Amino acid sequence: MRMAYFAVQYVYSSDAELVARVRPEHRVYLRSLVEAGSLKASGPYVGADRDSALLIFSADNVDQVRALVADDPMSVNDVLDSLTITEWNPLLGVFAS
Repeated sequence: MRMAYFAVQYVYSSDAELVARVRPEHRVYLRSLVEAGSLKASGPYVGADRDSALLIFSADNVDQVRALVADDPMSVNDVLDSLTITEWNPLLGVFAS
């Protein structure tokens, strides 16, 4: 089975203090996923209307990604207003097979 890529979009709470309080733990968690090889890239959108971010995961299936996102301190501490997980098929560039 080939590993698939998944684009995950986070939209954070409008409670800036809550987001700021949880962000350091969130980043430690994301670094651990990078080290484990499941998180390939992440970062905030620039100039977006809402505080939001894109995360690119490599996983066998969407359930693995859901589990990783569920363990993120942003999820655990109910800091996300929304999140979407979409399988992504990169045809060209650094993520292409």
